[in-house]
Amino acid sequence: MNTVLTQELGRFNSLTSVVRSSLQDMQKAVKGLLLMSSDLETAFFEIFDGRKTPAMWLKNSYPSLKPLGAYVNDLIERLKFFQKWVDEGPPVKFWFSGIYFQQAFTTGASQNFARKFKIPIDTLTFNFDYPKEQEPTVKPADGVYASGLFFEACKWDWDAWQIAESDPKVLFVSVPLIHILPCKQTEMTAFPHYECPCYKVSTRKGILSTTGHSTNFVMPIKIPSSMDLTRATGSSAGLPC
Repeated sequence: MNTVLTQELGRFNSLTSVVRSSLQDMQKAVKGLLLMSSDLETAFFEIFDGRKTPAMWLKNSYPSLKPLGAYVNDLIERLKFFQKWVDEGPPVKFWFSGIYFQQAFTTGASQNFARKFKIPIDTLTFNFDYPKEQEPTVKPADGVYASGLFFEACKWDWDAWQIAESDPKVLFVSVPLIHILPCKQTEMTAFPHYECPCYKVSTRKGILSTTGHSTNFVMPIKIPSSMDLTRATGSSAGLPC
C-alpha cells in the first residue's frame, strides 16, 4: 500500500502543479507580463465562465464530468484524504472513488494477501462482502474496506440487504460499505448476485491505456440480489460520487 500511496501522490502532485502554474501564468498574462497562449486563453475563459473545468487540467487529471466548482471541491477532498493517509497511516476504510488509479489499489490489496499466505497472486480473485457495521473502527484482518461508490439505475435495499429497483426520479444512490477480500479463484463465495460493472465516471465508456487497463472501467463487483436482473443495471464509481 505504500507503493500505491506513492504512485497516487505522484499523480496528484503533477495535477496540482499544472493547476497552480496555469493560474499563476493567467495572472501574469492579465497584467501583461506574459504572452497569453491559445491554451492559456481557452483555460482563462473556461474559468471566467465558471462552468467548465479547463481542458488543460483534465489532460493531467483523473476522469471527471464535474463543472469547475464541483471539480475544485472534489480535488481538495481527495488531497485531504491522501494527506490524512500520509499523516495517520492507512485508513480503516478507503475512499475508493477518490483514488486516481483504482486498479493499482486493488492489486496492492491482492499483493498483501498473496504475501501473507504465500499464494501466487495470479491465482487470486475477489470476494465482496457488505458488512452490517457501516462505520467500522478496526481494519479487516484481510482485504480492505471501500466506500464512496454510487449505484446508477438501482438502489440498495437496507432491509433486504440487496439491490432493488430504483425509486422514481432517483438516478444515483450511495453504495454501502464494501469489504473487498482477495481469495483463491477456487474458493470464491457463491451467493445470488448481479455482476455490476464499476466505472470511474457514468459515461460508461473509455479507451485502453498503455497498461492494458481501461481509462474508465474499473472492475465487476458482485452485488447481492434475489431478482431476475436481465436488464442493464450499473454502478458508477468515482466522480459521480
